[in-house]
Amino acid sequence: MDAQLCVDSEVGALATVMLHRPGAELERLTPRNSDQLLFDALPWVARAQEEHDAFAELLRGRGVEVLLLADLLAETLEVSGAARIQGISSAVDPRRLGHALAQDLATHLRTLAAPELTRILVAGMTFDELPEAGVAGPPSLVRLMHHGADFVIDPLPNLLFTRDSSFWIGERVAIPTLALPARRREAALTDLIYAFHPRFLGVRRAYESHTAPVEGGDVLLLAPGVIAVGVGERTSPAGAEALARSVFEDGLAHTVLAVPIAQQRATMHLDTVCTMVDTDAVVMYPAIRNMLEAFMIRREDGDARIGGPRPFLEAAADAMGIDKLRVIDTGLDSVVAEREQWDDGNNTLAVAPGVVVAYERNVETNARLEAAGIEVLRIAGSELGSGRGGPRCMSCPLARAAL
Repeated sequence: MDAQLCVDSEVGALATVMLHRPGAELERLTPRNSDQLLFDALPWVARAQEEHDAFAELLRGRGVEVLLLADLLAETLEVSGAARIQGISSAVDPRRLGHALAQDLATHLRTLAAPELTRILVAGMTFDELPEAGVAGPPSLVRLMHHGADFVIDPLPNLLFTRDSSFWIGERVAIPTLALPARRREAALTDLIYAFHPRFLGVRRAYESHTAPVEGGDVLLLAPGVIAVGVGERTSPAGAEALARSVFEDGLAHTVLAVPIAQQRATMHLDTVCTMVDTDAVVMYPAIRNMLEAFMIRREDGDARIGGPRPFLEAAADAMGIDKLRVIDTGLDSVVAEREQWDDGNNTLAVAPGVVVAYERNVETNARLEAAGIEVLRIAGSELGSGRGGPRCMSCPLARAAL
């Protein structure tokens, strides 16, 4: 295990990060399936790749080691037969395909080289793309009754947002359950990487749940030992409580703040309305600044004690041991603030205390950050943002310097 893999804050100098370069999975999006696959528009894929490449290069230019998820997955499938079996099993659903077709498809996938298998596990496969040769037994009714462009394996366009399917707390990685059907298999692929890739051998798990959903976009490491968890569309109260109890048992945190957020598309995760930009500062959507509350969960006498709710900013500062959190608003004009919140103005990625990556389109938010002394590294996001996610959503930090 790499002893340097450790994350105990949102803002410690970023050393290693996992990204996913968008690819053929985005080309599967159509007006007919984009809602189901959680995209608000059909991205221009080549431009999205250019934007993502620039994002990755900016991070490398700041000395960050960038690991690409698809490369890690291909390497995992190359070295581990168990990973291949599990990856294929997670993608091939006999309940939907029927036993015979599922068995034939799995047999075919087992013959593929690791790069091609990786491509299919990420980009999916249509019925038209099923191989004709080697299909044993009688014709499949499932195959005959589906349109050729229907998916026999669903694509994973949201894999772009690596923050959700794994997140680190200290020296441990959490593999959560994702809430919506379109995303659940993402965690299965990420799990393979952490379980079988040589880079991560010996890494211990912080939290694993196959029931109550928790997504990484809802988890903010406010300070060492202090975690905020948004509870809304993607993370359930049961998931937040299970995470709190798990990190308490492992000694990874002393306080977890459960923060209710609106269950709607514009505020799907806590990091769509609030992210850390310095050790004592957040950028926040002003419409919720005085409304956001938190239930404070602390470990006392070997059990989790729940108090509140209290105003979030007050509870967070108390848990962090500081007088107050500095708040930088997305914008004072309500229309501008709403537009820039929708365009992920609050979804910044800190690469060091007081230095963040942000979408260039959020002009007012970026200006307010700079006026508050925060260095803003701007990237284009006209196509990357079509899935409603910014620089924080698109990155899973694996190592940060301790504060």
